[in-house]
Amino acid sequence: MTSQTMTAAAAGTWTLGDLEINRIGFGAMRLTQIGEAFADDAVPSDRGRAIGVLRRAVELGVNHIDTAAFYFSPLRSANELISRALAPYPEDLVITTKVGPGRDPSGAWIAHATARELRGQVEENLRQLGRDHLDVVNLRVVGSDSIAERFGALAELRQAGLIRHLGISNVTPEHLEEARAIAPVVCVQNMYGIGVRPEHDALLRTCGELGIAFVPFYSIAGDRRQAGAGGAGAGGAGAEAAEVRAVARAHGASPAQVRLAWTLQRGAHVLAIPGTGNPDHLEANVAAGAMRLTAQDLAALDALHERGA
Repeated sequence: MTSQTMTAAAAGTWTLGDLEINRIGFGAMRLTQIGEAFADDAVPSDRGRAIGVLRRAVELGVNHIDTAAFYFSPLRSANELISRALAPYPEDLVITTKVGPGRDPSGAWIAHATARELRGQVEENLRQLGRDHLDVVNLRVVGSDSIAERFGALAELRQAGLIRHLGISNVTPEHLEEARAIAPVVCVQNMYGIGVRPEHDALLRTCGELGIAFVPFYSIAGDRRQAGAGGAGAGGAGAEAAEVRAVARAHGASPAQVRLAWTLQRGAHVLAIPGTGNPDHLEANVAAGAMRLTAQDLAALDALHERGA
């Protein structure tokens, strides 16, 4: 499918709290380096090209950018690139950040932030982005332990005006229930895609019933293609399923576009945040928001998904 005239508006809109966004957004993780995310041997990205991709994304109607202070590589910080490319920010631009994990200056991962340390992470995102508040902050979770204390700390920062809305990432249904008892949750961000974590289908439906956005990450890359996600618009690395290739041929699209379109058709509350440092891949990703899969397409892809393929 052609991407020449497509904009993010073709995917439709959703509201995060009181913030209306186009359902096709942009993930900033891949902006900082070429190669596998957070790999020691990854090469820093070209700064000018990364800035150009961000500006082009906004030109194409993208008004939802997902980032984090721990998205950095030698010489590059995603937040710094976003600030350099887009500040002063468009009024309709929503920037979603994540806190919880951390990395020291060498890039090594450190333990999850405590409730007390989360304020420092929020303030670091504010400083890097040049904002006086954060639109949406997701608490990124590892494991199944209670999130009440940490999410409660973020709720306090929301009350103080440093955060507008809260979300959670990499979570279970129990985490969602726990968080909602503390403060409103506007989004759940989990790994999900065709054949990727089909056990999250129920959580996706629950989010829809509650009016909460479900935001898949690695919806193109998936478990088997994470190393190729930097070229998200190109379809990732590794062998592609025959069902996905067949639908792609029928629509004159790439497998990556099919995967994005399928994700978006899982529900009006499902968003997409594909990331890339390649301007051509960016346009292809945005164009996928206009793709409408047929009932026959969906039946084949749903069956593939249910098999966990």
